[in-house]
Amino acid sequence: MITDEVILGEAIRMVDEGVSVTLPVNGSSMLPFIIGGRESVILQSPDGAKVGDVALAWVEGDRYVVHRIIRLDGDYVTLMGDGNLSGTEHCRVSGIKARVSHVVDAKGRQHRIDNWWRRRAARLWWYLRPIRRYLLAIYRRI
Repeated sequence: MITDEVILGEAIRMVDEGVSVTLPVNGSSMLPFIIGGRESVILQSPDGAKVGDVALAWVEGDRYVVHRIIRLDGDYVTLMGDGNLSGTEHCRVSGIKARVSHVVDAKGRQHRIDNWWRRRAARLWWYLRPIRRYLLAIYRRI
């Protein structure tokens, strides 16, 4: 049986060689911007990763996540899923293995994740943290 770690290891190797890799995502930690189980992400080199980017990262020495970078402090990175209410993850800059450039929807259409309106929406979403619980509950019911 091929494990997620093997698949992600191969995806990271390909990204390191300059190849863009499309990877399906699971979970709800990036709602409403990435829908796990229905959408995929396109991974590219992590070069130039900055606050606000969505990245594939090896966090706290035990797992990979696709989350948004919310803070860069020297060699330390703090990440948080858009669908998370409060929890954050931490890694070193070297733990950022890839940067998400596009989201691929259920119909196979690619959408840039860093265009101006998605960046503004993500920033607004950040400021809405105190009421995310309610907004996500409404979103899940729709």
